[in-house]
Amino acid sequence: MAELHIIGQIVGASGFPQSSLFCKWGIHTGGAWRLLSGLKEGQTQVDLPQTGDMAYWSHPIDLHYTTKGLQGWPKLHLQVWHQDAFGRCQLYGYGYCHVPSSPGHHHVRCVTWRPLGSWQEQIAQTFVGGGPQLRSTDIIYSGADRYRLHTVAMGTVELELGIIMRHFDRYGVES
Repeated sequence: MAELHIIGQIVGASGFPQSSLFCKWGIHTGGAWRLLSGLKEGQTQVDLPQTGDMAYWSHPIDLHYTTKGLQGWPKLHLQVWHQDAFGRCQLYGYGYCHVPSSPGHHHVRCVTWRPLGSWQEQIAQTFVGGGPQLRSTDIIYSGADRYRLHTVAMGTVELELGIIMRHFDRYGVES
């Protein structure tokens, strides 16, 4: 069976309206993929930058997969959250990116977005906080009904990923 090893980190995020951010992340794969070691999901710590708008997390990612086919290549889905001074958490953005399909070191920038909601929800969000969220996070990476959403662009999450591939040549993939 072919093996894919993903080693890297979620470096941090920038371009969001406020600082004090943390990130929830997960990996989605197709049915032919099996996780041998590592965690499929996790959460970073909260970073409140003293200078600049870049929140640094340096959160490690270390996953080892086996597969019998290329369909369902791994996708990394992200949720960026803001934590205020009272400990309340507010969703700041969703995003996803495909794990690079070539071996080596990769710098990946993942853009994020959040649902816009009605004008009443936008006013309530300004004064009370909160805001619309997705009922099912599967829509982040599936794209089936994502085109019907009204969204607003948010910041960017930066990742550094090292990709190691083994035995993919048996499935016609040249590395």
